[in-house]
Amino acid sequence: MTHPIVPAVRSTLAKSLLAIALGLSAPLALAAEPTTALHGDVASAGTLVPVQTFTLDNGLEVVFHIDRSDPVAAVVLAVHVGSARETPGRTGFAHMFEHLFFLDSENLGPGGLDRMSARVGGSGANGSTSHDVTDYLQTVPNDALEKMLWAEADKLGWFINTVTDAVVEKEKQVVKNEKRQSVDNRPYGHAYAVMLDALYPKDHPYNWAVIGSLADLDAATLDDVQAFYRRWYSPNNATLVIAGDFDPAQARAWVEKYFGEIPRGSETERAAPRPAALAGDVRLMHEDNYAKLPELSLAWPAVEESHPDAVALETLARYLTDGKEAPLNAVVVDEKRVAPSVDAGLMGGQIAGAFLVRARGFDGGSLDEVRSAIEDGFARFEAQGVDADALQRIKTSSEAELYGELDSVLGKGRQLAHANATTGDPTQIDRRLAQLQALTPADLERVYQRYIKGHYSVATSFVPKGQPQLALSDSRVATVVEEPIVEGAEAAIDARAGDTVYARTPSSFDRTVEPGYGKAPVIVPPTVWNARLANGLQVSGIEHDETPMVRFELSIDGGRLLDDPATPGAAALTARMLDRGTARRTPAELENAFKALGAGVNVRADGERFLVSGSTLARNFADTIDLVGEMLVEPRWDAQELELAKAATVSDIQGARAQPTALASRVYALVNYGPDHILSRNALGTERSVAALDADDLAGYLRQLSPDHARLRIVGDVDQAAAMAALAGLDARWAARPVEIPEWTAPARPDHTTVYVYDVPKAAQSVLLFGQPAMRRADPDFFAARVANYRLGGGGFASRLTQELREGKGYTYGINSSFGGTRRDGSFTVSSSVRSNVTLEAATLARDVMRDYGASFTAEDLEVTRSAMGKSRAREFETTGAKLAVLEAIGDFGLPANYLAADARTIEGMSVERVRTLADRWIDTDAMRIVVVGDAASQAERLEALGYGAPVIVNEAVSEADR
Repeated sequence: MTHPIVPAVRSTLAKSLLAIALGLSAPLALAAEPTTALHGDVASAGTLVPVQTFTLDNGLEVVFHIDRSDPVAAVVLAVHVGSARETPGRTGFAHMFEHLFFLDSENLGPGGLDRMSARVGGSGANGSTSHDVTDYLQTVPNDALEKMLWAEADKLGWFINTVTDAVVEKEKQVVKNEKRQSVDNRPYGHAYAVMLDALYPKDHPYNWAVIGSLADLDAATLDDVQAFYRRWYSPNNATLVIAGDFDPAQARAWVEKYFGEIPRGSETERAAPRPAALAGDVRLMHEDNYAKLPELSLAWPAVEESHPDAVALETLARYLTDGKEAPLNAVVVDEKRVAPSVDAGLMGGQIAGAFLVRARGFDGGSLDEVRSAIEDGFARFEAQGVDADALQRIKTSSEAELYGELDSVLGKGRQLAHANATTGDPTQIDRRLAQLQALTPADLERVYQRYIKGHYSVATSFVPKGQPQLALSDSRVATVVEEPIVEGAEAAIDARAGDTVYARTPSSFDRTVEPGYGKAPVIVPPTVWNARLANGLQVSGIEHDETPMVRFELSIDGGRLLDDPATPGAAALTARMLDRGTARRTPAELENAFKALGAGVNVRADGERFLVSGSTLARNFADTIDLVGEMLVEPRWDAQELELAKAATVSDIQGARAQPTALASRVYALVNYGPDHILSRNALGTERSVAALDADDLAGYLRQLSPDHARLRIVGDVDQAAAMAALAGLDARWAARPVEIPEWTAPARPDHTTVYVYDVPKAAQSVLLFGQPAMRRADPDFFAARVANYRLGGGGFASRLTQELREGKGYTYGINSSFGGTRRDGSFTVSSSVRSNVTLEAATLARDVMRDYGASFTAEDLEVTRSAMGKSRAREFETTGAKLAVLEAIGDFGLPANYLAADARTIEGMSVERVRTLADRWIDTDAMRIVVVGDAASQAERLEALGYGAPVIVNEAVSEADR
């Protein structure tokens, strides 16, 4: 587990590649050509991610990493400023500035990086803010690299004059919505801020959360924004990373041209470490309006991420909690049974860090008991010490995890940018590798004594509303501030906030001229091989040798369709139990066997499939597949493990009731499929059905999974011959058997629109979910409908829904629309979280945008769509995950082997008329199910103004279905 010190992010993109505990037998350069210095500057050799570096005269530090595997380039601009460089009274500034940076600039024009990203087929401009760094990033086809460098330079040097009072006020609303969505309207959302405030004194730069105080944001002025920019956004306080397939000499010329004349700013020094120091133990508690289960977090002051002890502490966290034999897991979860899981990690930043342990208890459980069990786990660790074999398994597992982090050029680019910004050395990963390789059991025992044993800590108890007795004894009430949501209290948003006249910043050349495209990339779809085992198992694969890893996924027909509607949950519980030992191995032995191979396996069930997915070091693929086969044909059904799995499942069922987005999906499934359909039921089952399931039920479910109704897909550093040889054992052990997959009819479109409300009293936000049945994945209209949806809500900041509800009105942090499909059915959905006091207004506007979309679609919309979706194909096959998705589409969803070429033709041949036809057919606002999860007392009656009658309150119906 990682504990991100970076909670504020512009999208769902994972925001921080934290200090990683990684292990390798020897560093291996990944997909890089030989490295040579540019014009006498620095080049690294023999490193995991080889780089070329140079510094412009104005102080901009530039890092290149060459990767010829795909025709793409990642661009990361990391500015060495985060919340740690804010001042009390102006918190949240770095994060809000990240938002502003994506808007207009003098030469890029309205929409800034977002619109450009759409035009050139980029991954979508994104950004993140931590305590220490703000970065801006995306991946583009390599023919658009010069365009992106021109654009990024325009943001850094020709941006601030376009920011007006109206722009600042509009973006405040967007940031507020982000805080409501990620903090105020989420269970345990305030735990991070409470922990920081207790760990660090008021004058410490890490005392406040990255997203800051809404009161501080409200007080921010245009003068504040301009001063922040001038102080921190200068080339000598920034790192530019380019990673991918490009000509380094040409790229250097572009960097010098576009960035070279930006003036050097004030000099800044890298901050010195400032570790926390507690004068005594601190215990705090909060009654959480959303939490359904009590959660205990413990934090001990530790070290910054670059400290020599950081790797040892990260590894200690894994040793204590990761696996059946881990001391804390063994005591807290398996023996005391006071929590379904326990996690630990190092929350490290540039100047300080903390060692965290966290456990979420069971319903009604005392956190005193959880704390006592954690202490007993520490005592066991002290008594047993560190086992050398277990430590080596952690190192091997870490090697495999490393390659996953470096699977894309963007992943490598972010690693390089963060390291260079915070330490001045982009190759920090090599130092950390060496530190991990050298770790001994004594090192883990030493850091435990140095930072945890007998040292003061902060303990936070977050308990359900009305259950303060569950908190740790002697806890005092934490200070938690939430913004009141009042009808009509928000200031109106100026929809023309970016339309203004401003003074232009001089340049030595005409920056209004956007560079042209480079040579068009050659897009080569991956070569797919296919085979079939004697037992009927279909096998497909793609060779991918960029890292010495293999990813695989076994997809078996059935999934939840094989559940008994009277006792749902067998599929999910079977999945949870399958990796808990085999007839030959105890749960701990199976777990250790996978770790020793550098392998990880995940088992899950969805509506139509039972899936076993995993990854492993390529050299251990055959042994890993043998273990997977052992799981499938020789399950253990350990009685104690079954009780633990059932308890954890019930805890998950209860916890999901606190997640507004999960509740919206739950309600939609119920009203879409109807109460008697198995897919309308909770995927995990109900508390009653889970309690009733036994080992015989799970064995009976597993017997319905047959290889002749299954497909195995393999992507990685293994060829067809080696892969098939590795499958010989599985072919012999797993025999086909008769299986009957239940047939069912896809839901019909309703004949009128109905609004359903799930009441969450005093909710700060409302979750909106519009949905209606659509086509299955293999339908000829499916991909065409996705193309048509791009400008509606599938294109991020290029979509109308985002432009209207976020950029135009400030109602939401994000909104999207999508077509989703399986082998049997599909749906069209629009989803968003909006501030509570504009629930009706947001729902009305979203409905109107959908209703008018087809008729208002233009030739310009078509050109943007074609450009974005056509050019983005250069990124379509970059990662192992992307290649697995190709095999999934063919094998699981029934697409033809040449579907990629057909998709390209669909994009090119799309017309305005066809978009309008598709919208008319598949987006009908008079035949939808609209789900609202929010405060019924203030919103239900108002929603009648939508014109669909009185909303149906569904709390009781959901409770009845889940009994």
